[in-house]
Amino acid sequence: MHGSHHHHGPAGHSHSGHGHSHAPADFGRAFAIGTVLNLGFVLVEGLAGIATGSMALLADAGHNLSDVLGLLIAWGGASLAKRPASRRFTYGLSSSTILGALANAVLLLFAVGAIALEAVQRLGSPAPVPGATVMIVAGIGIVINTATALLFMRGSKHDLNIRGAYLHMAADAAVSAAVVVGGALILLTGKTWIDPALSLLIVAVILWSTWGLLRDSVTMALHAVPPGIDAEKVEETLATLPGVARVHDLHIWPMSTTQVALTAHLQMPDGHPGDAFLHDVQHRLEHEFGIHHMTLQIEIGDGDPCHLHSAHGAGHD
Repeated sequence: MHGSHHHHGPAGHSHSGHGHSHAPADFGRAFAIGTVLNLGFVLVEGLAGIATGSMALLADAGHNLSDVLGLLIAWGGASLAKRPASRRFTYGLSSSTILGALANAVLLLFAVGAIALEAVQRLGSPAPVPGATVMIVAGIGIVINTATALLFMRGSKHDLNIRGAYLHMAADAAVSAAVVVGGALILLTGKTWIDPALSLLIVAVILWSTWGLLRDSVTMALHAVPPGIDAEKVEETLATLPGVARVHDLHIWPMSTTQVALTAHLQMPDGHPGDAFLHDVQHRLEHEFGIHHMTLQIEIGDGDPCHLHSAHGAGHD
């Protein structure tokens, strides 16, 4: 039994299913419902935007589409991450979630550019826009996005990927609300420039959120220590373990948006501490820091630092 669910879900080593491991599994349905609802809405909103000539609706549709892509990428990543490791992909395909986030960010920048260009041209020669239609369509958007956000609320505490999906949907609801307000203003004032101006505002919102996504996914791709983990604290924890004289060559990196790996050399002059020690350390790392994959090299050298340390150690001691 123990081995059979050893590699399920993003938690990798979920020896007794600590509640980390089942996150994406339950979200298959949430992803499916969210994707279908939102894709349908993007089509409706996009067509409505083209039909009414409303840039704000088009921008909102672009924003929604980007989030559907985000959903699909998070979903695909979560599913790929569950695939077992092979001889060639020894970590499985877990870091596809990182690549997905990168691709999503890059794609968004393109979409945003196209919308911004069109909006700027519109500001020069604004076209009349039916405010009422815009309000109705964007109103539907608020409902759909709020509903989808609620589907993901439960998982948003555990998984960066699902948290991303949740935040996106919540932001979408807010953007749709802005479009409704815009529609009302157009109805009240009859000013046609409100529409392209609003779409530029939405573009700014998308850029702001995409920049964060791009930055985070690039840092992840560069194997930076994940933001929620304090490397110095991890080093301290390892250094204060019974029998450890010093810690060096400590590396912590993200294997996917949910999995973290760690390698380190522990100098233990009194000899190898045994498997129970390793099991305890692993348990601690998983619970205190959310580090799932740990590889420790135990050295029994008496005082002479490992040659690897001088070659390319963690740099500080």
